[in-house]
Amino acid sequence: MEIIGAIMHQLTRCMSPEQIKESGFDGYFVNHTAGVFPCDTSGVPFDTKYIASTGDVLADLNEDLAAEQKARLTYDNILRLVDDPDVCDPIKFLRERELVHYQRFGDALRIAQDNMNYKNFYGYNPAFDRNQNLKNR
Repeated sequence: MEIIGAIMHQLTRCMSPEQIKESGFDGYFVNHTAGVFPCDTSGVPFDTKYIASTGDVLADLNEDLAAEQKARLTYDNILRLVDDPDVCDPIKFLRERELVHYQRFGDALRIAQDNMNYKNFYGYNPAFDRNQNLKNR
């Protein structure tokens, strides 16, 4: 996110007032000038509530896998819209990084599943469930 914000800052910091108005950047500019302010394309600011953690290794790793694919898709979409090499090159690097992260989270998920109770289809983790009543589900 920081790299995307820095690229946006570099691309917009020298815009004239006319360019700002013509580009549709004026709403953002009024509130933040050309500063880096993490938000989505609708202008909704980033919030830590979007970071999900349940403490369950299977749920959290699946969430991580999904997040990496969503980030990859965002970078793919940027690359579809931009042809400036100074923008595309770092975006391509970030996209490759998401692919590697996805692969590593997949490896971690397989390791976690291999070390869980293999007799239970849902792969619950008996280390979390020390209560006998929960073990007998």
